[in-house]
This record gives sequence, structure tokens and C-alpha cells, in this order.
Amino acid sequence: MTADLELNEVVCHDCNQSAFGPLNGKITFGDRDSIVYKIFDGFLKHGNRSFINIATNVVRRATNNRGNRATLRSNVNLQVDEDAKWEHVTERRSGPLLSGTAYCISSCSMILLNKFVLSSYGFNAGISLMFYQNLVSVVVVIALSFFQAVSTEKLTWKLIKVWIPVNIIFVGMLVTGMYSLKHINIAMVTILKNVTNILTAIGELYIFRKRQNHKVWMAMFLMIISALSGGITDLSFDAVGYAWQIMNCILTAGYSLTLRRVMDTAKQSTRSGSLNEVSMVLLNNALSLPFAIFLIILFNEWEYVHNADIIRIPMFWFVATVSGLLGLSISFTSMWFLNQTGPTTYSLVGSLNKIPISIAGIFLFKVPLSLPNLFSILFGLFAGVLFARAKMS
Repeated sequence: MTADLELNEVVCHDCNQSAFGPLNGKITFGDRDSIVYKIFDGFLKHGNRSFINIATNVVRRATNNRGNRATLRSNVNLQVDEDAKWEHVTERRSGPLLSGTAYCISSCSMILLNKFVLSSYGFNAGISLMFYQNLVSVVVVIALSFFQAVSTEKLTWKLIKVWIPVNIIFVGMLVTGMYSLKHINIAMVTILKNVTNILTAIGELYIFRKRQNHKVWMAMFLMIISALSGGITDLSFDAVGYAWQIMNCILTAGYSLTLRRVMDTAKQSTRSGSLNEVSMVLLNNALSLPFAIFLIILFNEWEYVHNADIIRIPMFWFVATVSGLLGLSISFTSMWFLNQTGPTTYSLVGSLNKIPISIAGIFLFKVPLSLPNLFSILFGLFAGVLFARAKMS
């Protein structure tokens, strides 16, 4: 009896009164309870499980459909994940290769083209060439920033004051590099540039208290030997060119060390609190223009450029413009390659990049060589690679 009452209570709470209205308009609430109870009682008493079977089948069908949908969804998600993973693996494999190739091509082309302009064209105004190249870089960066292809920081007077010491060294580095490249063959320039690594390591030791391992010092010792032996055996030795290159090594090392010290202060002088590489490229090239104009007037280069016949040749301007674009491309490709790999791989590839530059310079500009000088160049290239490997360890 208790069970019957409980069943009636459950049915009454769940039923809708209008459902039984059409049967008999005079049926009372209690009668409707009796009818529902009799229906359920008839199903259970006669063993008729059709109602339960129907409900069971509905539940089973819904469960199967849900399982099928879940299986289908998991298969689709699995396929999407596999495709995304394959694309990511492909990007990881192709990214460093493409960026490294672009960096090497830009670097090699820039050095060879500058050598061609200064030597083959006989252009004796290295500061003016630097001014034009930096002007091209500034125009391109501003255009890219205008079309929102790159983001740059606004050049405020507070930021400029912090950056001026770095920019003075940057201008000196470019000018001395131009004049050394005019007087020395490319192979010896790349070997003598190893001195920059030595000066930078010494500066890091005394300024930043950064100690190097014995492998690094051994590699630097080999680079000193290669530079000395290369200069002694150089058949086209030029004392003026070597003096320019030594100054270039000092300024290049000073630039990297000063940049590292000024970087944090410069970031604090910006509105966003950061300073990306594109902004530094714009900052260096834009601030170099007034300094270059001052040097052009000081060394009376403007008169030489005004009277030179070479500037009336359209091909000269084309080559000079391309060299400016290559200078900018080195900045972008080096950032791309560094982002795809890391500082160690970037340094190692930079050292390996000297090998094709040296070989191309020897053959393209018909540099006179002796066997000892060739051995010194190869020894210097090997020392550079060994230095990069030692820095990685």
C-alpha cells in the first residue's frame, strides 16, 4: 500500500492535467490518478515490457549516436592536430634554412658590392657612400612603418640623447670599414675582423666580468697568429688599409660593448618601455645622417663628389642604391635568423660565412696570392669557426 501511494505521488507530480482532458471532461483529479496507475499496473502485471523496451531503445540509440559523434569528432580533431603538427615541423625545418640562406646572401653581397663600388668604380668618397646607403635605409624603414609592415618607436629627444654615444661609434665603425675595404682585399679583411672578437672578449672580461673558458682563449690565440702571418705574407699589403682595419676592429668591439650598456637605459627612455631591432636600425641610420654630413664637409668630400664623373653614370646610382638595400636587408635577415635559431648558431654561421666571402673576393677581384698567404687565410677562417664553437660550449 505504501508502494502504491509513493507511485501515485510521483505520477501526480510529473503528469500534465491537460493530457487527460480529452478523455472525459468529468474525470476528477483522483480519477486521473487511478487511470495512470492502472495503465502502469497493466504493463507490469501482464509482463508487457514494450514501454520499457521503447525507452531502453531510445537511450541506447542516443548513446550510440553520441558515441559515433564523439568518435567522428575525435578523428577530425586528430587529423587536424596531425596536419598542424606537420605544418609546425615543416616550418621548424624550413625556417632556419631560409633565414640563414637569406642572411648569408645579404652579407656576402653587401661586402662584395661595397668592394666593387669603392675599387672597381674608383670612388674615393666612402663617407658619402655611407651617407647615401643609410639614407636609403631610413626611407625604406619609414615607408614600411607608414604602411604598418613594421613597428618603430617614436624618436624623442630623451631617447636620442641616450643613443648619441652609440651612434658616434656606429658612424666611425662604418667609415673605417669603408676605407679599409677600399685598400685591403676581402679575404684579409675577414681575417683581420677576427681581432674584433678578441677585443670584445677582453672588454667583456673587464667591463662585465664575464670570463671565457680556455677553448675561447686558445681560439683567440690562433686568430692572432693568423692575422699576423696573413699580414706578413700579404702580397698586396697596404699600411693605410691595415690602419683603417685596426681602427675598425676597435670601434666595432666598442660598439657592441657600448650598445649592451646603453640598451637598458634606452628602453627606459621610450614610451612603451621597449626598443625592438627595427627601431634600433632606424635610430642608428637616422642619427648617422647629420654626423655624415659633418664629416663630408670636414674632409671636403662634397667637392670631390660634385666634380666626380662617376656620379653621372646611372649604373653607379643603381649599384649604390642596391648596396643600401642590402645593408638594410642584413639587419632584417640577421634578426629573422637569430629569431629562428639562437645566438650560438647565429655566431657559428657568421664565422662560416667568411669562407665563401673570402673565396669569392679572391677570384672576383683577382687578388695576388702566395701559398703562405693562402695558408694564413685558411688558418684564420678555421680559427674563427673554432672560436664560435668554443663560445657555444
